[in-house]
Amino acid sequence: MCESMRSAGVGIWLVLAGGLAPGCGPAAYDIEPSRDTHGTIEVTARLLEIPPGAIFERELYNYATVLKYQVLEVHRGKVNGDVIYVGHYNPARPRAQVADKLVPAIGGNLKTFHAGDVHRLSLDGAMLDHFSGGVLNKYAEEGADPIYWAVWTDLVRE
Repeated sequence: MCESMRSAGVGIWLVLAGGLAPGCGPAAYDIEPSRDTHGTIEVTARLLEIPPGAIFERELYNYATVLKYQVLEVHRGKVNGDVIYVGHYNPARPRAQVADKLVPAIGGNLKTFHAGDVHRLSLDGAMLDHFSGGVLNKYAEEGADPIYWAVWTDLVRE
């Protein structure tokens, strides 16, 4: 039943709504099947760390934070090196609930960021080409360039 629901598009809706499809495991770990239509680059990467103060909740303040990843596999496109820097919009919010008028094309099943987790990321290059609001970059002194823009972020089970 779960696979037939996904092929009909119902599974995507349930993942985005945070629900469960009958007979399926937790929707939070389902990989969104049309992810390859998001962004121009797709990688699986391990979140190396979350610097202190990089993620915070402010109801009236939208921002992006830059996080550091170790690339495990490139599925589509090309990235510069094994370590990449990725900007995430309003990172304190679940990815399925983060899209808004300012940044409408963003999503994923990730609920919270944890250092060491593996993410399947759909990215676009040059974060500043996609977001012009406040950016918190704790890696500025490392010469983080380019900073990719996270369009879709899914948690991957290992």
